[in-house]
Amino acid sequence: MIPAPDPRERLRRARLMLLFTPALCGGRDPLVVLERALPHLDAVQVRVKDPAAPGGPSPARALLDWTLAVLARAAARPEPRPLVLVNDRADVAAALRSEGVDGVHLGAEDMAPEEARALLGPRPLIGLSTHSTAEVLAAEERGVDYLGFGPIHPTPTKGYARGLGWEAAWIAAAATPLPVFPIGGIDLPNADELAPVGRAAVCAAVLGAADPGEAARLLRLALGG
Repeated sequence: MIPAPDPRERLRRARLMLLFTPALCGGRDPLVVLERALPHLDAVQVRVKDPAAPGGPSPARALLDWTLAVLARAAARPEPRPLVLVNDRADVAAALRSEGVDGVHLGAEDMAPEEARALLGPRPLIGLSTHSTAEVLAAEERGVDYLGFGPIHPTPTKGYARGLGWEAAWIAAAATPLPVFPIGGIDLPNADELAPVGRAAVCAAVLGAADPGEAARLLRLALGG
C-alpha cells in the first residue's frame, strides 16, 4: 500500500478548504451536505458556534462530536482523504489526535500558536487567521503551517461590512512561503479572481448551495484545480 502524503505536503497541494458550519446548512442534514461536497474538498475546518455567543469560542463538546462525525465521513473517502482541522480549540484537536485530526485553526482570540504547538507537538498542522500583509509576515516566525487571510469581500457570516479585496490576497500570498487561503465572501461569481493564489476557504458558497457537490466542484475549477 502506498502511504498517504505527509499532511504538510497535502496542505501545499490543497486548493479548496470548507469551513464546515452545521448551522449554515439551511435546515438540511449537515452531514449529507458535507458528503456531497467531500469529493471536491482538500480540507475541512470544523467550526461550531454557540448560538448564545456567536462571537465566542466553539463549545468543546459540540465541536468534538461534530469533528468525530466529519472524521468518519472523511475516512470513508479514498486516500488521501481531505485534511480535517478543528476551529478555535487546540484542546479539542489534542483530544482527537488519535482519531485522525490533522490540526487546528486559530484566530486572534484563541490560544497563541506557540502554545498550541507546545500542546500538540510537531506533527499536527496549525493555521492562523490574518488580516493584513504585516500580520502575514509576522506569522512566519510563529511556527504555523498555513494562513487564512481576509475577509476578501464583505461577509455576513463574520459580520464584515468591507473586504480587503482580491489584490490584497495576491500580495499576501506572494509575501510568504506559507500556503495562504483567502476567505470571506468568496463564491462562484468571484472565485476566479483568486486563481493567481490558487486557494480559498469557503463556507456559505458550498453549505448554502442547492447542490453542494457541484458548487464545490466549480469553485475548485475556478481556483485552477
